[in-house]
Amino acid sequence: MAVKYQDKTAFRTNSRTYCYKMMPLGLKNAGSTYQRLMDKEFKPQIGRNLEVYMDDLVIKSKTEATMLKDIEETFKMLRSISMKLNPGKCSFGMEEGKFLGVIVKNGGFKANPEKLEAVLKKPSPKSVKQVQTLNGRLVALNRFLSSHAEKSFPFVSTVRNCLKKSQLRWTEEAETTFQEIKSRLEELPTLTAPKAGEPLIVYLAASERTVSAVLMVERNGIQTPIYYISRTLAYAETRYSTLEKLVLSLVQTARRLRRPAIKGQVLADFIAEIPQEKEEECRREIEPPVDQRKDEIWKLFTDGASNDEGAGAGLKITNPEGQHFTYAISLELKSTNNEAEYEALLAGLRIAKKLGARHLEAHVDLMLVANQIEGSYDAKDDKMASYLAQAKVLMAAFVTCKVKHVKRSENKKDDALSKFASVGFEHLAKDVCIEVLKTPSTMNREVFVCSVAETSWMTPIIHYLERGIFPEKKAEAQKIRHKALNYTIQDGILYKQSYLGPLLKCVDPPGRKLSVEGNS
Repeated sequence: MAVKYQDKTAFRTNSRTYCYKMMPLGLKNAGSTYQRLMDKEFKPQIGRNLEVYMDDLVIKSKTEATMLKDIEETFKMLRSISMKLNPGKCSFGMEEGKFLGVIVKNGGFKANPEKLEAVLKKPSPKSVKQVQTLNGRLVALNRFLSSHAEKSFPFVSTVRNCLKKSQLRWTEEAETTFQEIKSRLEELPTLTAPKAGEPLIVYLAASERTVSAVLMVERNGIQTPIYYISRTLAYAETRYSTLEKLVLSLVQTARRLRRPAIKGQVLADFIAEIPQEKEEECRREIEPPVDQRKDEIWKLFTDGASNDEGAGAGLKITNPEGQHFTYAISLELKSTNNEAEYEALLAGLRIAKKLGARHLEAHVDLMLVANQIEGSYDAKDDKMASYLAQAKVLMAAFVTCKVKHVKRSENKKDDALSKFASVGFEHLAKDVCIEVLKTPSTMNREVFVCSVAETSWMTPIIHYLERGIFPEKKAEAQKIRHKALNYTIQDGILYKQSYLGPLLKCVDPPGRKLSVEGNS
């Protein structure tokens, strides 16, 4: 033992304190200690002409000419570290041999015939202990079985139930699956190993209950299997979409491939096919369907009324699917019948835009409004000119927007709504949306224009949500990642999400000051 490590092993007795000068046998033979020793001493050879696992060494040579050189190099290393071999367990010049429970041969490896024989000759289990023994033997062989988790699911389910309830209930389905596994074990293929710098191919598959992956390599136009992964999904994971299951399969593969030793699996009978409806679901998730109705026309019907008892407006919006949205608006302001008609139209334009309409066809029963918007009538009155200008501003927000005149007899429902709204809401149906307008839509508002700073507290959040860019410092990046969960971006504007309330618009410090001054 190295002198600097001797005091680490010190222990005290009744008489004095002792330490080890030689490594104790128990510590020397500990698995992790022994493996670190072998990895350190044989590092120049591992992967090139030697493979080591604990006290098992395999010298691999591609030709007979290099075999003696490889053996000589290995023996020199053994002498340098004073390690001796058991002659009774050494074999030389073999074309294939047993290593780590599999048969290693030129170009690949195959299953151990002894383990295959143990399963093939075993009868159906008759006790829980026999089920446990059988399951342990199959675990050592499932790396050679394609789509093992999916095809052995009934058998595995029976094994789990037996272990939970401590009693055997061997079902017909489990027996059928067990016999199918036996038939598949009779024709197991030889698997291969990758070469340094060789490009690899990964195939992913997902079914209702399992996920699978297979690692392949293409040589001379033929794809050869290297590694196979298959596992049963947990209950919560079975509710994943097909795309999420495929991502889970990829994550599982990446984790398994971290191990330095790669053992192969095969693509033969890799039949974990995704059903056609699942393929369509996956395609919809990757490529969201284009809304074919976005260019279809929405229809708006409006009517305004003003009398001695008050003023009101009624409007109905119909989307391309034929769904109707009915609104009644009470105008708590002095207005003429023409102004009420304009208020109804402006309210309808605002609501249609919020509903997502791109192409709108508006119908009004006052010819004056329709002709003024069309341009055949002039708006000589100042109020009418203001309403006309506001209407054109709102209409410009649509891709296309037309205003047509409709006879009052063809607009009876909205006419009735406007009259009811001018009096009160007591007689309206429950499906009618109600709104109260206390100020004219043309009221001049003072607009504050301020220059937004190039960067603010919102900048890192916006960069992360829009482009996935993090701050350079790791702590700041982690902080932004968690903070961004409470924010969203709509139409280029950052909003804070609330659980029960509306979205809250975010502003920078200058904007916050102007908002406070405006509200005060």
